[in-house]
Amino acid sequence: MVSLSTLDYILIISFFVITLFIGIYVSKKSGKNSTEYFLSGRTMPWWLLGLSMVATTFSTDTPNFVTNVVRVNGVSGNWSWWAFLITGLLTVFVYAKLWRKSNVKTDLEFYEIRYGGKPAKFLRKFRAIYLGVIFNVITMSAVTLAAIKIGGIMLGLEPWQTVISAGLITAIFSVVGGFKGVVYTDFILFFVAMAGAIGAAYYLVNIPEVGGIEALLANENVADKLSILPDFNNTEALITLLIIPLAVQWWSSWYPGAEPGGGGYIAQRMLAAKDENHAIGATFFFNIMHYALRPWPWILVALASLVVFPDLASIHQAFPNIPADKLGHDLAYSAMLTKLPSGLLGVVLASLIAAYMSTISTQLNWGSSYIVFDFYKQQINPNASEKKLVAVGRISTVLLMVISAIMALLMQDALQLFNLLLVFGAGTGLIFILRWFWWRINAWSEISAMFASGIVSLILTIPTIDSYLFDAESGILPAWAKFLIVVGVTSAVWLISMLLTKPESDEVLQNFYKKTQPGGPGWKSVIATAKENNITLVDENEKGWSVPSGIIAMLLGCVLIYSIMFSTGYWIYGETTLAISTTISAIVSGYLLTKTWKKIKATVL
Repeated sequence: MVSLSTLDYILIISFFVITLFIGIYVSKKSGKNSTEYFLSGRTMPWWLLGLSMVATTFSTDTPNFVTNVVRVNGVSGNWSWWAFLITGLLTVFVYAKLWRKSNVKTDLEFYEIRYGGKPAKFLRKFRAIYLGVIFNVITMSAVTLAAIKIGGIMLGLEPWQTVISAGLITAIFSVVGGFKGVVYTDFILFFVAMAGAIGAAYYLVNIPEVGGIEALLANENVADKLSILPDFNNTEALITLLIIPLAVQWWSSWYPGAEPGGGGYIAQRMLAAKDENHAIGATFFFNIMHYALRPWPWILVALASLVVFPDLASIHQAFPNIPADKLGHDLAYSAMLTKLPSGLLGVVLASLIAAYMSTISTQLNWGSSYIVFDFYKQQINPNASEKKLVAVGRISTVLLMVISAIMALLMQDALQLFNLLLVFGAGTGLIFILRWFWWRINAWSEISAMFASGIVSLILTIPTIDSYLFDAESGILPAWAKFLIVVGVTSAVWLISMLLTKPESDEVLQNFYKKTQPGGPGWKSVIATAKENNITLVDENEKGWSVPSGIIAMLLGCVLIYSIMFSTGYWIYGETTLAISTTISAIVSGYLLTKTWKKIKATVL
């Protein structure tokens, strides 16, 4: 447990006051109507939305998760989430334009413009609860669990004390300020969080126990954890950490913040943008910061923790007050922060509070938007006034906070949750990609995929089945096969379901095309049918199909951002030759991406 100085308290309290002031200041305008409360009137610029996305995904559980990954699997273990860059850049260069054109209030409203009839209504209603409540609560629980561990390690707080103190202020701010309050405070939270992460990394690498960057890299506990790529001689590690994420995971899994085809709170920010170009700019900025630069301060602290706390026993010995059910490698990040000096400690604690508030407030506002627009208004009170919708939004915000706090008290490990969510949504991602560009995808495809993925995932987690199939010593299949089984079965189920059920009606398909202008060969038959009936679907203002250029831009963007990520690591490691080569790669790919972007921009009005 650390002892906070007067300076630390001043920094933390000042941060709370500023945050609450912003929430109260914007509350009057935010509460004017539901569009203001959940989308800020669709007037947000790209830079503010981009910073908000970065701040939102910098949560209290993120550095804990990265620390857990590095301590268990080394730096290369982060490919389990680095692979989602491909998804993110497809959203930037292909889907951001389409989402903004759709002009929906939530990404679930999409279902009733893409599909028709009762299946579409069921899908929208079910996903509102499935994502807005169940998945949303699980995600917030992981964030709150991280806050519990930080509070226990650094301040000696009981879990319930952390939950009440952290959750109460966040809930008040979220209820009052709405989406505008979330985004405005995210601007401040971003800089506070980055300052804290970088300051902590610099200081902790140079404490006497670690001895500086050179001593850290030479330490025997760290030497085998440094590689950015998995060991190519270790087949299982190569398949698990690199091949499956890059070949299958990015397109097949639905995961909050990295949804194939865009979605969730990323879609909410795209829908709040001034126009399509602002939506694209926001998501591109987010992906650069999220993947290329931000992870390295956390990675350095994780590596330093292996010197100071080489195993779980050493963490438990240093912090005996931590309950056994909360002991894990993710605690090492919080344990390292206890060594910070006064002043910097206050900044870092404020940054962690900022990270917590940013993520939770976003999840609350996003989840509440589903409950209001996609469940309450659609199923319970279609004629609800704007005032009533805002009131329901505020009530549901409070309820989501309470449920997630209770669940957080029952959880143990953030990495376990990450793996569960990956498997639970495996196989559904391809539908979210194809539904924009292939007319034959129907509502039953999504319904069957959703249930198949959940059922198969649950079956494979039954202890007897899990140990029989995937046990490290006696199992029939390697552990990484579990993910592929879920993807394979789910994909087969939704394809069969699609072929056995009727396609959407011509009217639904034509209206969808007319509104979003997705283009491509997958819609040729729909356009041809419309022409036979003297219906014009293709907007004369459209300047060509931008998807081929978008895919090229996605590939160049991946080279650019991965090159920046690699070069940052190699400069830190002191591997000059590799650092220079990856830096050159970043410059060249950046130049080529700029030229490709001009082609895409020409097709975006």
